[in-house]
Amino acid sequence: MLDEIRLLGAFATGLFAVYALTPVAIRIARRTGFMDTPGGYKQHGGATPYLGGTAVLAGFALGALFFGGATGAFAVVLLLAVGLWVVGTVDDKVNLGPLLRIGLEILAASILWKSGHGWEVFSSDGLNLLFTNLWVLALVNAFNLMDNMDGAASSVTSVSAFGIGMLALYRGDPVLAGLCLALSGACVGFLPYNLDSPARIFLGDGGSMPLGFLVAAATIALPFGGGESLSVLLTVMLVGLPVFDTALVIVSRRRRGIPLLTGGRDHTTHRLAGHLPSPKAVAGTLAVVQAALCGLAVLLSDLGPLTILAAVVAAFVVALVAVVVLETARFAPHHVPRED
Repeated sequence: MLDEIRLLGAFATGLFAVYALTPVAIRIARRTGFMDTPGGYKQHGGATPYLGGTAVLAGFALGALFFGGATGAFAVVLLLAVGLWVVGTVDDKVNLGPLLRIGLEILAASILWKSGHGWEVFSSDGLNLLFTNLWVLALVNAFNLMDNMDGAASSVTSVSAFGIGMLALYRGDPVLAGLCLALSGACVGFLPYNLDSPARIFLGDGGSMPLGFLVAAATIALPFGGGESLSVLLTVMLVGLPVFDTALVIVSRRRRGIPLLTGGRDHTTHRLAGHLPSPKAVAGTLAVVQAALCGLAVLLSDLGPLTILAAVVAAFVVALVAVVVLETARFAPHHVPRED
């Protein structure tokens, strides 16, 4: 199959499948009472259907199975994503608690490594397993935290997946590129419903957890040959915004003495919302920033290690400045305790 047909087919299948399946998910959620009720730090206008993640994962799976190689080397990745969809969907309904969720995420990461899809950066298998676990845990929870405003997680995931896919294609892996394009298209197909005013459906943990896992697995799979240290630097840029948002929340809550695992309206999205006209504008801004980071990662991929290191250090300095700015009174977060 020509690479162009593979990529177009994967993106289009994911997009149109999710666009068609999301109304079905909305009806099922309403009939079964699978709703997100506002309260505490959740300030949406009324009860809103969950199960958006079900539609997104189903659409992605169709695109991946037909065009993304999910029946071959990446079959285990799809199966593990389905497992985390189950975990997240149950959590949306009954609140499993952070410790159980983290334990199941570690299990998924360990299986990923054992199947040959984990990091191979160090000479020690133990260190590679540990790094794979930390990477998957960080991204699953970073993308989960990013799902705090309409369109935020889906927009950023779509752009990150597209960027990873383009880099994979450039580095000679059209199968991985097709998998990523299917994920990107699936997220785009969900946005018309999630960015409606008000949102017609939420992604939920049943969506953000498998999305974060899929992005984590895709970044690990990028074909950099022997330059594994290079790949680690560039993959951070490919998922820059979720990582930045998590770091911002950690710094902010530590400064204010607020428990890290509590809910709150102190994310990047909430700080931008006071200066932008709508959630659509916030999601669009996030998408543009993440697209710039992905474009930079692609441009850097063929440059020397010193140039890459300098660019990554510069990006880190910019991120530190952004944290300082977003912690000023002008962007002051408004914390609302979680109601259990």
